[in-house]
Amino acid sequence: MQVPSPHPAQPRNPLHGLTLEAIVTALVAHYGWAGLGERIPLRCFTSDPSVASSLKFLRKTPWARDKVEGLYLFMLREIRRAPKS
Repeated sequence: MQVPSPHPAQPRNPLHGLTLEAIVTALVAHYGWAGLGERIPLRCFTSDPSVASSLKFLRKTPWARDKVEGLYLFMLREIRRAPKS
């Protein structure tokens, strides 16, 4: 009898294996804190922003984390669709 693995492979999930820190860092690198705060108006992005304070808030606030993950997926689509120079 084969025991199912506790974490099934998710080859089509672009968030699989990414930490929240990696997602926030990538968004800040792409949009900057100001751009991130415009797209998702949260105080952790607009008032004295840091990765640490953002992570602390996002880990306690599921709806905000969902917005950040959604923006990350949107950013990936934007990057894929951008014309190659």
